Amino acid sequence: MNSPEFIQTSLAAAISLGFEPGSFKEPVRLTGLNLLLTYENGCMGKCAYCGISATGHNSINAGAKLRSEAINGITSCIGKEFKKTFIRVKWPVYRLEDVLDALKSRQYDFERVCLSMITHKDALRDTLIITEKIKNSCRLPISLLITPTLINSPEILKKYRQAGAGMAGIAIDTSTQQIFEKYRGRGVGGPHKWQKYWEVLKWSVEVFGKYRAGIHLIAGLGETEKEAVNIIYDAHVLGAKTHLFSFYPEAQSGLENLSPPELISYRKIQIARYLINDENLDISKISFDQQGRIVSFDYDIAKTLEQGYAFMTSGCPCSTNSSIAACNRPFANERPSEPYRNYPYLPSEDDKTLIAGQISEILPLKI
Repeated sequence: MNSPEFIQTSLAAAISLGFEPGSFKEPVRLTGLNLLLTYENGCMGKCAYCGISATGHNSINAGAKLRSEAINGITSCIGKEFKKTFIRVKWPVYRLEDVLDALKSRQYDFERVCLSMITHKDALRDTLIITEKIKNSCRLPISLLITPTLINSPEILKKYRQAGAGMAGIAIDTSTQQIFEKYRGRGVGGPHKWQKYWEVLKWSVEVFGKYRAGIHLIAGLGETEKEAVNIIYDAHVLGAKTHLFSFYPEAQSGLENLSPPELISYRKIQIARYLINDENLDISKISFDQQGRIVSFDYDIAKTLEQGYAFMTSGCPCSTNSSIAACNRPFANERPSEPYRNYPYLPSEDDKTLIAGQISEILPLKI
């Protein structure tokens, strides 16, 4: 059940493709089709917060008893005893050809396809093969979430671009080198290196173009708000936008007992990300206290609230509006019963009223 013949996709994508039963509550819908490479021996990364970490054999496949079954003629490999998940939900495995066949009649339901690598010796080759197959099967733009640890030169990125990928993401995830080493590198015996991730990010900007590469950043791993804003700004200056996530504990991961960041803290980082990436705000316009907390913006935050974009999922853009992410990842940062951290749609007036209450301590403040 290995890539490139097989591929994992999120539960939300499986529902949207008609492979799994279920539906979204209005106005939520999935606009980005997420695909993930899969191998029976799993990912060799040991990231402390990830459900498919190799630590303790935490592979989705290694931790589950798998069965093959036919679902409406679709070959699926689904764990009977899923001990591991990715972003808290199961990621069923399907034949790539079945996914692409289903996508042909549903491609207008999506804005973009994102193919994610994992840390595996075959991932470079298989990413190229699958990218070409996606390009030949549909008209949707393609993004890649790449693993810098595997990439030794810009040449492989050039091959991916020639194969059809138009954007690249680098999951730096952490705001500082110290936190990176603690949770992704030497602290967990992992293979990833901070300097390597930034090197490949620079190559990605060169190959795909300015602001056609981006970083993934998880708020809530022990950084200060100032440290989070600093890395957002550093990436922006380099030519990369930030795709911001709120930490949410993954069951049976190394950080399963760590709490998500306070909502007000996340909202402030969201606002900073939006103002830096979309309004080109200089970091000098953001004020911090001695503990590294954001205390004010030299900007009209009421205007930001009224627009609503700052509080949406951030990521590779829709073709019609660059302020809206195609990869909207519903409920990747919270449970459906909890307040949205990243709205998967443009917030309504009622939503904005809720957000106004959440950010009331900074809403009136302007230097």
